[in-house]
Amino acid sequence: MKWKAAFFTLVLALLLGTPVIQAQTDQWEIDQDHAAIYFDVRHTFVTVRGLFDDFSGTVVFDPANFEDARFDFTVNVASINTNITRRDDHLRSADFFETRRFPRMTFVTTDVQHVQGDEYALEGDLTIKDVTKRITVPLTYFGMQENPLKQGQMVAGIEIEFMVDRLEYNVGTGQFFEMGVVGKEVRVLVALEVLKEK
Repeated sequence: MKWKAAFFTLVLALLLGTPVIQAQTDQWEIDQDHAAIYFDVRHTFVTVRGLFDDFSGTVVFDPANFEDARFDFTVNVASINTNITRRDDHLRSADFFETRRFPRMTFVTTDVQHVQGDEYALEGDLTIKDVTKRITVPLTYFGMQENPLKQGQMVAGIEIEFMVDRLEYNVGTGQFFEMGVVGKEVRVLVALEVLKEK
């Protein structure tokens, strides 16, 4: 009878362990050399473009079924880079991001819904400074293939693009917007290549 109990316990452990193994196989690593979080915003008559040099994320999805997918990100706000040091320092200051008090921005997935083709609606909580808002943004999945640069590895491509009103997140008081210097609408593009061993 003892062997029957042991056998039952082993089968139960294997059955309970299956979802964990599946979750691990669906996790992808962000290829930091081919991934970026870009933004652009209007400055009087021209568009200023920049990116955040330091961010991390958790990317979990099954290409055949995005129902339980996760795309969670944490951004080191002080890594903002518009290629002009004086402007970047100003953006880090209390006039905008106030990075000493609020060093990170985050996005945490709450739901993913298929729209059509390779288009998805990604819902999640976006936190910037002391404000968290639930937003829904479009996600495009470009597909998956074997990595041409590394045998035995898969690579997939994803882009998330959306607009955000910076004033809703207290990124500035509105002073520079009212002066006609810095717009309030910011376009964000999260461009990702992600990797997974076959």
